[in-house]
Amino acid sequence: MKANVLRGMFVGLVAGLAASWTMDRFQDVWLVLTAPEPQPDDANSVQPEAVEVTEENATVKAASAVSEGLFDHSLTAREKELAGPAVHYAVGAASGAAYGVAAEFLPEVTTGFGMPFGVALWITVDEGAVPLLGLAKGPGEYALSTHLYALASHLVFGATVEGVRRVLHK
Repeated sequence: MKANVLRGMFVGLVAGLAASWTMDRFQDVWLVLTAPEPQPDDANSVQPEAVEVTEENATVKAASAVSEGLFDHSLTAREKELAGPAVHYAVGAASGAAYGVAAEFLPEVTTGFGMPFGVALWITVDEGAVPLLGLAKGPGEYALSTHLYALASHLVFGATVEGVRRVLHK
């Protein structure tokens, strides 16, 4: 089959959206499985509903920066709830589109069922660009478990992009 940029871009974009959703579901399961067991008898334990989230995630920070920089608008709490996932899905769609185009011209990109692509995204985006842009702390400031969680999430993303791309490309 002859390489086709538009086909690769469209198929990759759809695959990136599906992979972003799958990555979210994987992270939901990971967090449930790795959450510490509550200790109701411990008077000093903090119950989950009492934990206050003080640090916004990178996607919310990115959305806030765009909103403030382009529109001179500070996002409300409700807008942040929507904007964070929108950034996540936009990055996933764009990454998938780039992968889809690359796969059209360099079939070697698909070696490893998309997982090397997931690792490359993890290294360049999570470990590189996000901290460099000030959207997160540097890699050395996070526990190894946090890096493993992010790496596993991106392996799921890469495999899903490739799986969906293969199904849609036929």
